[in-house]
This record gives sequence, C-alpha cells and structure tokens, in this order.
Amino acid sequence: MKAVFFDLDGTLLDRETSINIFAENQYHRYYKSLRHIDKELYIYRFIELDNGGMVWKDKVYQQLVKEFKLMDLTWEELLADYVTQFRHSCTPFPNLNKMLNSLKKMNIKLGMITNGKEEFQQYTIDALEIEDYFDPILISEKEGIKKPNPKIFEKALHHLQVEPDQSIFVGDNPESDINAAKQSGMKSILKKTNGVICDNADFVIDDLKEIPIIIRALSVSN
Repeated sequence: MKAVFFDLDGTLLDRETSINIFAENQYHRYYKSLRHIDKELYIYRFIELDNGGMVWKDKVYQQLVKEFKLMDLTWEELLADYVTQFRHSCTPFPNLNKMLNSLKKMNIKLGMITNGKEEFQQYTIDALEIEDYFDPILISEKEGIKKPNPKIFEKALHHLQVEPDQSIFVGDNPESDINAAKQSGMKSILKKTNGVICDNADFVIDDLKEIPIIIRALSVSN
C-alpha cells in the first residue's frame, strides 16, 4: 500500500456530534426568534430534515421557517449562520491526528475526496486542522464531479502517481465511498457510523486507530 484516501464527513468528522452541537448553539443564538419552539424539537427537526447531510440547508431552513411559522427570521439568515458558524462545532472522531501521524511515519501518501460545497468543506477541514496532512484534497463542487463518479477517484490517483491496487479508500457511505472506490480498483475500509454495514467493504472499522494496523498487514502480505 502506497496511498490512503479519505472521505471527510462521517469518516474524519464526527458529523452526528457536530450537527447536534451546531443545532443547539444555533437555537441559543436565535433564541429571541425561536423561543416559542421547544429546543429539543428544533434540534430534532433540523437533524431529521438534514437527512445525514443529504439535503442542502436552503431546503432545510425553508421548511423550518414554514413549519415553525417564523416571522422575524428568514431562511437566508439561518443558512448564512450555518455556513459561517458550523465550523465552530466541528468535532473529529477519536484518534484522528494519531492515526494520520502514524500513516505519515509509514511514508503513506494521504489524499481526501469529499462531496460538498467548496467553501463549506474547506471551513470544516480548517476547523479540524488537518489540511497539511493531505495532498490532494478534492472537493466535488470545485472539481465539477462528485463521488461515485470514477473520474474523481482517477484524478486523485493520478495526482499521487499511484495505481488503484496500491491504494485504499476510507469512507462511511456504502455507495459513494465503498462501492465507488472498489469499482475504481481500490481496496476499501468502511468507517462504521450509525450501524451502517456494507458487505462489499474489504475491511470494517469502529475506530480510526485501526487503519494503520490494516495498512501494516497489507504491506506485509504484499
């Protein structure tokens, strides 16, 4: 193994924890406008409408404004708050830096492939303070292609000048991460989140600290 590529949300970023922290903080920031709504209900509906990040927040906030009959707060204001403030709630999974440092000491090349809006994903990467570990960092909006399109995997491999069978991809989504990576010829590691299982993954982990162990084993076997 010469290279490890990572997804961001749900893989390096503990998105569930982060989104809960953000929603609670947003409720308190706009308490004067939201105080007629139970805090737990606001958090619950925000997370439910967000659908694990599959729904962009313009739609989420339009629905919340309508549903909660918000008269003095617009969805645009709430969206702008999300874009600028979410970074302050970003929470990494345990052992993130320890794992990355271990791979670096093994002379493993590291890359990132993440779907999402460029500015927002960059804010998250900055908040986690991990940018210097990765080259390349491919963000779908900037690249004009997104997972599971194989072209974004091919671009990452080409950048590091490594073959697919010399690389492994770590992600939490069975389709856009695991199956897409395997179709590109890469091995795959599923970061188990919220009980999601993928039978196609070569490896399944609960904790990021397991990744260097897998890479060492693969390097020996090859």
